[in-house]
Amino acid sequence: MYRLNSKDFLNFKFSGNSADKVKVNDFLKEKGVSSRLIRKSVKAENIYLNSRINKKNKVLKRNDIVSLRFQDEEPNGKVEYKDLDILYEDEDLVLVNKEPFMVTHTAKDDSEGTLLNYMLGYFEKNVIKRKVRFINRLDRDTSGIVLVAKNAFAQDKVTSEFEKNVEKKYIAIVEGILDEKEGTIDGPIATSEDGIKREVNYVIGKKSLTSYKVLEEYDNMSLLLLTLHTGRTHQIRVHMAHISHPVLGDSLYGSKSDLINRQALHSYSLKFKLPRNNKEIEICAKLPKDFSFFPSTY
Repeated sequence: MYRLNSKDFLNFKFSGNSADKVKVNDFLKEKGVSSRLIRKSVKAENIYLNSRINKKNKVLKRNDIVSLRFQDEEPNGKVEYKDLDILYEDEDLVLVNKEPFMVTHTAKDDSEGTLLNYMLGYFEKNVIKRKVRFINRLDRDTSGIVLVAKNAFAQDKVTSEFEKNVEKKYIAIVEGILDEKEGTIDGPIATSEDGIKREVNYVIGKKSLTSYKVLEEYDNMSLLLLTLHTGRTHQIRVHMAHISHPVLGDSLYGSKSDLINRQALHSYSLKFKLPRNNKEIEICAKLPKDFSFFPSTY
């Protein structure tokens, strides 16, 4: 029998009664646990009823406690150490303010020095014996909030809501002065012929919506607050270039800048519901130092 701590267990209290004939596995599904995770947990005997392993998928009685145990896991990459700007943390999630020029996760050419490596170091330091599960990812040169799940339940629950029910806001500095100070860009995005860039394509593109609001203007540049209503690759960069106001320093969709040596794009805030209790929170990330050439950012 395990001590049902919230770090290692997901615990739910059943408020109905046996006449409802709700079984353990169905109850977990009602609470947002995916069928895949339930099957995996049944096989590994990681589902508990009133602190004892549940093997028979019993009908629940009022005040029964159903628990799902998260097993310890091996790191899913090389463990490295670096001080990270942790914005929020609970039993299920860690939100980190990623610095620019850092790859989010390992790939063929990036097995070291990525956010994955450093998050694994953070997990080890804090005795979190789990894989690092990214819910969102940012381009190497985009700074700001990355959302990390500590367990498969949190990953499944938040990922399923990320597209439509998570409010995602960015800060960008773009070239030029916009005629309309507030608006929505509705431009379907598709992969271009080179297989790298994206483009607005009204024939084969997928629906893409970005809202923007001008916050400040300075020296033929504009500071924007942008809200993503869809989550296409390079969406903000493509949309701003499409309306002839590319993100400053974006060499792929615009041009390089003497003021900043990357695209001036920052994942500023996320508003979402916590997976365990559905409480809504909003987390914001301070702007990076390389935005300081724009007066109102510092």
